[in-house]
Amino acid sequence: MIPLEYYLILSAFMFVTGVTGVLTRRNAIVVFMSIELMLNSANLTFVAYSSFFGDVIGQLFVFFVMAVAAAEVAIGLAIIIAIFRNKLTINIDEINILKW
Repeated sequence: MIPLEYYLILSAFMFVTGVTGVLTRRNAIVVFMSIELMLNSANLTFVAYSSFFGDVIGQLFVFFVMAVAAAEVAIGLAIIIAIFRNKLTINIDEINILKW
């Protein structure tokens, strides 16, 4: 059996990688994928603790997080496509639609 610490270390590494991607990248799609990576790291933590404690509550949280992530992907990609059609770029630095 794999120890709980290994799952938590992997989850922390995934989360730090996602935060780094959000803070350093300028492509909206890469930032979006980094946010998904952070959500998946939280899901891994929920499942690891759920398995460790023998309870299904963590797995229920994962189900709801995945449902919210699916809605986020649908809405986020629609917004990115709409911005791309107007500005012909997905570079975050060049998108200033909300500025006056």
